[in-house]
Amino acid sequence: MRRIKLEGGTLKRDKAARGKPKGRAVDPRALAEVQALLGSEPRRRDLLIEHLHKIQDRYGHISAAHIVALAHEMKLAMTEVYEVATFYHHFDVVKEGDTLPPALTVRVCDSLSCELAGAHQLMDDLKRVLGSGVRVIPAPCVGRCEQAPVAVVGQNPVAQATVDKVKPLAAAKKTRCPVGKYITYAEYRRKGGYKLLAECLAGKRDAESIIKSMEDSGLRGLGGAGFPAGRKWRIVRSEQAPRLLAVNIDEGEPGTFKDRYYLERDPHRFLEGTVIAAWTVQIAEVYLYLRDEYAGCREILERELKALQSDPPCSLPPIYLRRGAGAYICGEESAMIESIEGKRGMPRLRPPYVAQVGLFGYPTLEHNMETLLWVRDILEQGASWFASRGRHGRKGLRSFSVSGRVKKPGVHLAPAGITVKELIDEYCGGMLPGHGFYAYLPGGASGGILPASMGNIPLDFDTLNEYGCFIGSAAIIILSDQDQAAAAARNLMKFFADESCGQCTPCRVGTAKALKLMEAPRWDKGLLEELSGAMADASICGLGQAAPNPIRCVVKYFPHEIK
Repeated sequence: MRRIKLEGGTLKRDKAARGKPKGRAVDPRALAEVQALLGSEPRRRDLLIEHLHKIQDRYGHISAAHIVALAHEMKLAMTEVYEVATFYHHFDVVKEGDTLPPALTVRVCDSLSCELAGAHQLMDDLKRVLGSGVRVIPAPCVGRCEQAPVAVVGQNPVAQATVDKVKPLAAAKKTRCPVGKYITYAEYRRKGGYKLLAECLAGKRDAESIIKSMEDSGLRGLGGAGFPAGRKWRIVRSEQAPRLLAVNIDEGEPGTFKDRYYLERDPHRFLEGTVIAAWTVQIAEVYLYLRDEYAGCREILERELKALQSDPPCSLPPIYLRRGAGAYICGEESAMIESIEGKRGMPRLRPPYVAQVGLFGYPTLEHNMETLLWVRDILEQGASWFASRGRHGRKGLRSFSVSGRVKKPGVHLAPAGITVKELIDEYCGGMLPGHGFYAYLPGGASGGILPASMGNIPLDFDTLNEYGCFIGSAAIIILSDQDQAAAAARNLMKFFADESCGQCTPCRVGTAKALKLMEAPRWDKGLLEELSGAMADASICGLGQAAPNPIRCVVKYFPHEIK
């Protein structure tokens, strides 16, 4: 302990305290372990999250000694490493003197679709049956809403989970995510894959005609914001080089699982679209940001990127796969960019926009994975082919992630502008036996809640705005007459409160306060509206801005539920 004496009104260090190093000493054993895990990989600042994953994967937690050692090895302040490690849900940071977590963790999704399917009872049963040697904890949406309820043993997801399904996996320590059959690189090439890309590089197609086709198709960003894809390409191409491409596969919105669905089946259709976009916009480097819950998709992408890069059909830009660490906020484009840079995933103030100042300070083309999935089809079959596929005056196709009280939940490719009643009847096989259609969420957790009586509104960008809702990433959750919209809204607000990054007060405090008010038997509608206004108007990003949507929808469309 450093001793300080006060002599003559002046602070003076005791001579015995001189020469002692500041901060924590590096533990030689921990340093050797970190060095062995990192091997010859670069120690760059942007790789901090990747290196933290190595420690978490190897030891099941991240100790204080490992944080000190990693900071020393990467020449970073310990506070930089600690603040990043403690920001993300999937890093178990163990302080000195704390008890180590059990060797195995089972996460039970408690987001809305899984809650409807009995997640809370499943969690209670697993805690009782698995015992103290296994940690059972709730988890936010894991992107498998059509398989509700879902438990994740280590990184192994269990669909329609029951105690009888989870118990043997936990006992056998089967924690790796199995990978199913998908179209490999060799199969994709045999079926004409990457031919379009080769034509671009051979000069048979030019960048202007490609951008014009994308504009004419009417394709809009399918991550939620809906910005026209072709216009975005044109904007970023006009910026000064070097330019980067960041692909958002974080997909953390409750109710959304379309990106995972396509990655598990046809990864190269998306990868070809990505490289065509990179060629068209003259991108120097490509970064793929994949949510950590998708361990199977990560294995597929690692395997198929290696195959693509070892036998490329033509010249390729550098493509880097980056792994998220459990943070819904990183679905926001600038928060994702911060995470790729190895930082906490906190949204940036705008302007400047990422198209001008994005990843590593360079102009950045940011896209959702599914947006790029459509590039090849649009260019091969023509812009008019895609634009003509809509319904009720809308353009294009949409991948609807449907879950809840329907017979056939899943990803349903349907015309943009289809109504939810048409979607249920034509694609989902109708409602579950004994359930009547009561309400629906047209855009996941953020998109609001509407009653069944408003089930004839075309589902597309801009069609729901006047009702206080939006389609976002087309995550449709169906509620029945056995459910309550108010209970669904509480589930969503709990999610927002847990996932707020904490950067701005309206969101950090507002979501927590709103949840408490919503738990009361009678809602204080005046106070909730005042709080909703503050969150919507003053939050930095879409999380806080959209969090009031479920509240306002319940008050407006389901007043009988809140007295």
